[in-house]
Amino acid sequence: MFRLEPRAVPSVWMSWFSPVLAVLLTMACGAFLFLAVGKDPLASLAVFFIEPIKDLRGWSEVGVKVAPLLLISVGLAMCFRANVFNIGAEGQLVIGAITSGAVILYFDDDTNGGFWLITLALFAGVAGGMLWAAITAWLRDRFNANEILVSLMLVYVAELLLSYLVHGALIDPDGFGFPQSRLFSDGFLLPMVLPGTRLHIGIVLALLAALLGWLYLSRSFSGFKLRVGGLAPLAARYAGFSSRRSLWTCLLVSGGLAGLAGASEIMGPIGQLTPSVSPGYGFAAIIVAFVGRLHPIGVIFSSFVMALLYIGGELAQSRLGMPSAITGIFQGILLFSLLACDVLIHNKLRWRK
Repeated sequence: MFRLEPRAVPSVWMSWFSPVLAVLLTMACGAFLFLAVGKDPLASLAVFFIEPIKDLRGWSEVGVKVAPLLLISVGLAMCFRANVFNIGAEGQLVIGAITSGAVILYFDDDTNGGFWLITLALFAGVAGGMLWAAITAWLRDRFNANEILVSLMLVYVAELLLSYLVHGALIDPDGFGFPQSRLFSDGFLLPMVLPGTRLHIGIVLALLAALLGWLYLSRSFSGFKLRVGGLAPLAARYAGFSSRRSLWTCLLVSGGLAGLAGASEIMGPIGQLTPSVSPGYGFAAIIVAFVGRLHPIGVIFSSFVMALLYIGGELAQSRLGMPSAITGIFQGILLFSLLACDVLIHNKLRWRK
């Protein structure tokens, strides 16, 4: 019988290499999955992992997916390192899209947009996400409500609010009753990083957020207090570090970045408000944060992997006839592979009669 025994000193090197090993295990499990449904495993894996990045256009499409995933996962990494489990980034993204879209639609009739109005719309998205996260922070701070349940339930409130608005107050009057807003003018869309592609300046904002998040956690005293509060709450309390301040800081930052992701989505590839502005980026970013080892720089790698799964899943549907759930299946395999690696990093298998 095999039993798990704790290791005296877990390997630091393996803890950083395990995300790469988890990706390789995901590819191996995917090969068996394709074989089980009668597909050529090597050709199918090539469609899933090679085809999306075989040319510049493919790289740009992956970058479009990386931008919101990276923005959200940087904020979630900060939350999780402080032992604050924000599961509602999807709802904060939706509210950010609503507030940003409302600002654009308000000014779109009277002006052609421009740098300052684009900036205003982005800040509106940040404010919307922070406001939605503040509800969770206040309920946790005032009534000790569980932030996991509160933030998760607020996701469905946000989605219903978006559906209500695009069916009512924000509906396109010339849209023949379709539940969507007017298309935004070109002056309110984010500038493109690469001409001829859909890769917008949101990828630059996401990389900047990752850099600033790393500097905050590793080079500031406030970030040090946040990390200590997550690793050793009793020691942080003894040192006089405020757990309330850490709670509000990480939730507001996380909500603001999720709201910025929502604003960049509607001002980038979507170009309007629709009943669904996200294919689940807020939930996928939870996996991204853990695969990136809750490190603002590490999540750049994991965001790329998750974006590759999104694009690869779309290609698998069109070229291999796979169901739409294939992306979620690969995401789940990636998460379980990482968990299995982490278990073996901290424990070793021993055979006992």
